[in-house]
Amino acid sequence: MIKTGIIGIGRMGRIHLENLCTQLSGVEVLAVMNPGKEGQQFAEKWGVPIITDDADLVIKNPDIDAVIISSSTPFHADYAIAAAKEGKAIFCEKPLDLHLEKVKEALDIIEQHKVPFMLAFNQRFDPHFNEVKEFINSGKLGDLNAVHIISRDPAPPPLHYLQSSGGLFLDMTIHDFDMARHLIGSEVMEVFAKGSSRNYPEIGRIGDIDTGYVWLTFENGVTAMIENCRATNYGYDQRLEVFGTKGMIKTENPLKTTNQYLDAQGVHLSRNQDFFMDRYTSSYLLELKAFFHALVHHIPMPVTGMDGLKAMEIAIAAEKSRLENRPVRLSSQ
Repeated sequence: MIKTGIIGIGRMGRIHLENLCTQLSGVEVLAVMNPGKEGQQFAEKWGVPIITDDADLVIKNPDIDAVIISSSTPFHADYAIAAAKEGKAIFCEKPLDLHLEKVKEALDIIEQHKVPFMLAFNQRFDPHFNEVKEFINSGKLGDLNAVHIISRDPAPPPLHYLQSSGGLFLDMTIHDFDMARHLIGSEVMEVFAKGSSRNYPEIGRIGDIDTGYVWLTFENGVTAMIENCRATNYGYDQRLEVFGTKGMIKTENPLKTTNQYLDAQGVHLSRNQDFFMDRYTSSYLLELKAFFHALVHHIPMPVTGMDGLKAMEIAIAAEKSRLENRPVRLSSQ
């Protein structure tokens, strides 16, 4: 039985707590930390024995083997550092931090203490995207030529969130940077990015963008094109296409239902799903299963801190490219 503590019972913490209590065997949630009463009451509903507003009571508890960090982003790195010093296995929501030097500091300490660490790039575990990776690995697509990723949210977050989010590339596109690296299996050599805030001028006034386009050139010659937008009027839009010398595979949006209505005007399908919590429900469970599977079998974590660092470096290069209107080589930063 792996005894686990969760730090932060917000939107993601609640998903993880419920999955741990209902979907995973061999795992016991021993303690939960949340500063607010609402999150604590949610933990009470699931019968968690220790509920506190003090993270140390989770991190320093000698009975706890693994810590899940799903707090606000500014606290991720410090909690991860503290947990590493206590010898805990760590599952941490992305990003580890919004500042590159802090991420490097945390990863160095995690490495020094030799604790298992997994960063939660959940989209890698989505069954649709995972099948694309399997096609690539099987050789059915031949040599890869290009990857095209589209990611559009149904509506932008509140301005107060955006002001501390790190910008569209660090907050949103970072998932797509990781996915491109994951699928292509190479490192990014050059980044060129453009962006605008035509849809939401108020986002532009705080120095951010609501729409972004990024071209990535990888060391193995494969290119990736990523499109992001903060808002659509048709729901959550997550699509992916990989083109190779032997064929192409693409992932379309799962719809709310599989129903089709036919009339004189044509065939009408259901609407896109509402947001990431609907679209990626299975991936949140599968990433936790992968984390605990790696712990039990003493194998490397499927997503590492270095994966997060690489994605962050690409995001920083993309913002520099956008601001300076030029391609940026990763080695030149």
